[in-house]
Amino acid sequence: MNQIQKKQQKKLNQEKRNLKKQKEDLKSISISQKKMKKANISKEKGKPKKKLSFFGGKKKKSVQETIPYLRMLRNGICQVEKNKFNKMIRFLDINYQLSTEEDKESIFNEFSSFLNYFDPSVDIELSYINRIGKNEEVEKNINVPDRNDSYNEIRKEYREMLKNQSQKGNNGLTKYMYITFSLQAQDLKEATTRLERMEMDILNNFKQMGVKAYVLSGYERLKVIHDILNPNKNFVFSFEDLKYSGLSTKDYIVPASFNFSSNNQFKIGEYFGEVNFLQILAPELSDRLLSEFLGVEENMIVTFHINSIDQTEAIKMIKRKITDLDKMKIEENKKAIRSGYDIDILPSDLITYGNDAKKLLVELQNHNERMFVITILFTNMEKSRKKLSNIIFQLNSIAGRHNCVLKNLNYRQEQGLISSLPLGKNEIEIKRGLTTSSTAVFIPFTTEELCLEGESLYYGLNALSRNIIMTDRKLLKNPNGLILGTPGSGKSFSAKREITNAFLITQDDIIM
Repeated sequence: MNQIQKKQQKKLNQEKRNLKKQKEDLKSISISQKKMKKANISKEKGKPKKKLSFFGGKKKKSVQETIPYLRMLRNGICQVEKNKFNKMIRFLDINYQLSTEEDKESIFNEFSSFLNYFDPSVDIELSYINRIGKNEEVEKNINVPDRNDSYNEIRKEYREMLKNQSQKGNNGLTKYMYITFSLQAQDLKEATTRLERMEMDILNNFKQMGVKAYVLSGYERLKVIHDILNPNKNFVFSFEDLKYSGLSTKDYIVPASFNFSSNNQFKIGEYFGEVNFLQILAPELSDRLLSEFLGVEENMIVTFHINSIDQTEAIKMIKRKITDLDKMKIEENKKAIRSGYDIDILPSDLITYGNDAKKLLVELQNHNERMFVITILFTNMEKSRKKLSNIIFQLNSIAGRHNCVLKNLNYRQEQGLISSLPLGKNEIEIKRGLTTSSTAVFIPFTTEELCLEGESLYYGLNALSRNIIMTDRKLLKNPNGLILGTPGSGKSFSAKREITNAFLITQDDIIM
């Protein structure tokens, strides 16, 4: 081996050593990277993952966060969002179902005008609540106070009779009707001015219909929400307590827990709940539909979220639909010419949709009709899943008789419950467009109740609503009365019962 070959061999050996060293370095780097990766993975495992709800967004961490409002004021104004405020009015029932056709038409027209009052800047929520349990108003009326005489044992027996009658009549059911109206405002001052003006207009509208109504205070609104979320529990709250407790109003109305883990139900404490929406399939609806739903003597909330559409925009929208349908007709005609059949043969649905759209346009332009989008929700809560499913089945049967369907809000139970609370907030995007007349068909009135405070006497049960009838005839416009009935029906007993009732309750001088 000459000198040149030795140098080449030496250089080759050096390159081999360098290559071996590079491989060892790469191997050590790879091992260190794997160790770092494992360390990072273990760190990630230690960190809590952010939980998202099924439809995205931050998952609520407390029961207070589930209730969607910012603050509730003493005067009844609720700030739902930064620029959204609302108030709430309770209204009572009037005679409708037993009225003559002429009176029914008059009430229907007045209710339609009432709905037309609300422009697109106002969102309204109508809440109809059936509640079984203690009724403080009725208990106050049927209470017969003791006196310093020898007849308190009879009064005690009479109190028990009235209590049994009030519970026997309609299974202890009490019905409440509310309207919540919301608007956008820059601040509380602007909202207060506008809400008070709107409040007076709504009360005047109710007065024209002969409906008694009054505005709810902040305490009363909180009690309504508390009674929904905490069935048959006492509401203990005072705005004065907020100054010293450091709590918010939500802390006094929320239950201990919400459970929305199920896709088609929820749970509050020991109660199972379910929220469904009404899908309207019928071309025409009866004005008895809502009264039949509310006639179910079970715990239930029926909620209507109603939003008015600007009249000009509604007409433009209908015209665009008619134009689209005309384009489809032209395409069908072209297809008929190419295929060699009569161009007058069109799909039946296309003809029906075209006629309905033109009819709707005429109603909006000429018949004082407006366009509304509404969401109708049914919320039921029971201690037993079996009883809950039986109630849902019963409601579905009523809906089926009127060509409607009650559908479950799968994976949207939390949003459904929030939308059912009388806070003017709708988180359900399932809406149906209806005209004024079609919306007014859901008229809530059935029969007027007669249960006055003071020295009221018992006169039986309302034949339609099964509620107790108690009144002080001296306070009525015409205090006179007649007892009519067939022989043996109990006319004499009714007179004796009223005499006994007056003797036990009133301070009147009784002359016979």
